[in-house]
Amino acid sequence: MYVIGGGPGGLAVAQALRARGLRAVVLERADRVGASWRRHYDRLRLHTTRRLSALPGLPMPRRFGRWPARDDVVRYLEKYADHHQLEIVTGVEVSRVERAPGGAGWVLHASGGRELTGAAVVVATGHNHTPRLPDWPGRDTYTGELRHAAEYRNAAPYAGRDVLVVGVGNTGAEIAVDLVEGGASRVRLSVRTPPHIVRRSTAGWPAQYTGVLCRRLPVGLVDRLARPLSRLSVPDLSAQGLPRPATGLYTRARQGAIPVQDAGLIDAVRSGRVEVVAAVEGFEDDKVLLADGTRVAPDAVIAATGYLRGLEPLVGHLDVLAPDGTPLTRGPHTPPNAPGLYFTGYTNPISGMLRELTRDATRIATTITKTEAARVSRLPR
Repeated sequence: MYVIGGGPGGLAVAQALRARGLRAVVLERADRVGASWRRHYDRLRLHTTRRLSALPGLPMPRRFGRWPARDDVVRYLEKYADHHQLEIVTGVEVSRVERAPGGAGWVLHASGGRELTGAAVVVATGHNHTPRLPDWPGRDTYTGELRHAAEYRNAAPYAGRDVLVVGVGNTGAEIAVDLVEGGASRVRLSVRTPPHIVRRSTAGWPAQYTGVLCRRLPVGLVDRLARPLSRLSVPDLSAQGLPRPATGLYTRARQGAIPVQDAGLIDAVRSGRVEVVAAVEGFEDDKVLLADGTRVAPDAVIAATGYLRGLEPLVGHLDVLAPDGTPLTRGPHTPPNAPGLYFTGYTNPISGMLRELTRDATRIATTITKTEAARVSRLPR
């Protein structure tokens, strides 16, 4: 079996397969596991608890605290691979997956001219694979500093500068707060659709726990329950440009817009240290054109505008992707036209991605084990 990707999803699947007596080779294009985590901004901490973020077979150490930091997660992934003696081949990038001749199994075309064959393949290249920078009008001729949030590490290069952050997901919100705390002279946050904002923890109760409890409840019910709870725990920021969303919290989450967990944004917006402005419409005369018609001239623009899954070159020809580039199936389910091809890590649930990766790993390994047992039983004796 081959697992493509040495992040948490790939490592979890490899361990679950190994625990069931199946060999799983992890192929990682970088030189170490957890490559995407190493590139995240310095202040990043998990919004999910240590206990519910551990992968199967190894708890996270208590010294990480309740909300593990980025570097702790990296150390944990390294320890995880060593602890379970996972078979990992680094520096190998898989460019294309094709059906094996005869239709039984898969051929992986990898760097160095390699052609690898396996009965099953698990694709775990990550939710945040390819930075997405909108094709704003005038972007190509804009001479100011424009970077995707994937390049942001800390506020040091922006001390004393005027910065516009575009996008108010968790990444954009945290970068805006980091810039304020790091000495930027002015921080504006460009918002197209106001997000739901939740406290990471209320009276010691993590928001993730609520997400787990709500995971299987009807969407409409969760939306109705969330409204009064939000009013009690989160102040009205309408006067500062962040009105409460009209669409329900769980409805938005199912559409892919996970609530923003407050890591200082509420206080920064209320105090005016982070100014909320309209959405970016384009660039004109080296200024940024906003949806309300105003033009601003920041020293730097940081686009926290999300990521693409980047799966098209790898499996796009197999008719297994939805129009938005996400897999049509996930976890233990394989596409009807591509049996033995599994995907994990391409959703962002309110119950926590690492928790869902762990659950997916167990289900995928169980399904592959049963499929492999059935295949062996059919062999001539």
